[in-house]
Amino acid sequence: MSAVQKLLSLGSEALAQLPENMPPVFEGWKLGPELFAMLREKNGFYAFESALHVFPITLDPGSGLEGWNSESLWRQEYKDLARGLLFFGEDIFQNQFCLSKKGVARFWAESGTLEVLASSIEGWADLILSDYSVQTGWQLAHDWQAIHGPLPRGKRLMPKKPFFLGGQFSLDNLWVGNSLEGMRFKGDLATQTRDLPDGTKIRLKVTD
Repeated sequence: MSAVQKLLSLGSEALAQLPENMPPVFEGWKLGPELFAMLREKNGFYAFESALHVFPITLDPGSGLEGWNSESLWRQEYKDLARGLLFFGEDIFQNQFCLSKKGVARFWAESGTLEVLASSIEGWADLILSDYSVQTGWQLAHDWQAIHGPLPRGKRLMPKKPFFLGGQFSLDNLWVGNSLEGMRFKGDLATQTRDLPDGTKIRLKVTD
């Protein structure tokens, strides 16, 4: 059994009907056919108590892979930081898994920085399986849901104080928020702090 097959076997039921054809958004990506092959087996899913979320290919503009990658949804908040990436999944804290020119990468949502993880979808799946607690945030997802119940679809765990500003990875620092609004906030935060030197003191100001 391949790593992708094992990961799919551990996931939820598919989030949408199986796609018939590879959508245009996959064109031009070296790993596009490999990602499409995974979604042809199971079109979007949750795994590890919803800590991992892989987007389905669907016409739904809010929950589908194509809509999630629309410039008008949340990507524009990151400006050039999100350019040249195809987002296909996320961990419990909204750090995005994506295709990049160098392979499968993690896009750190709060800072907009990129970390290359694997050279293939199979390699990414193997990494997730080998250390799912760290790679998906499973432990905190498990602990939160043991107290508050299952996370609804479209919701992720958000830090009250951003992690990259010293917020703790603890239940006291978490709340449940809307995925779209969460990414818009994090994108605004990332672009405002991108050029600040390490150790700079900042004051968060939230406005309409």
